[in-house]
Amino acid sequence: MKRKETPNRTRKITIRLLPSEYEQLTERFKATTSRRLSQYLRRMLLGKPVQVRYRNQSADEFLSVALQLKKELTAIGNNYNQVLKKLQLYREIKELKSWIVEQEMMQQQFLEKTNQINEAMDKVYQQWLQK
Repeated sequence: MKRKETPNRTRKITIRLLPSEYEQLTERFKATTSRRLSQYLRRMLLGKPVQVRYRNQSADEFLSVALQLKKELTAIGNNYNQVLKKLQLYREIKELKSWIVEQEMMQQQFLEKTNQINEAMDKVYQQWLQK
């Protein structure tokens, strides 16, 4: 599939702003779906529509914390899995056999719950991106 060719932008406009004006401008930019400040400014100057997104600050905070927890849960699961694999080498010891079986069941439960959390987080994140 051939990419759509866009002409290079060769004309430059320079303006000077007060720090307070620049801050106002960047705050408005952050409230839009534009990825770059230049894209936002171009749309504003040319009178094109600019999509504004309404963000829930508490949801943003929750998502950042939840995404960090998701990473930590994944790391814990990986470490736990490595320990169980190493313990598999010592299956001959009778006391470890029952403990390994018990831990494997707990690991399965942990993985199921982690997958449920990951799926729920992905749904929330996708909904958040669409807003």
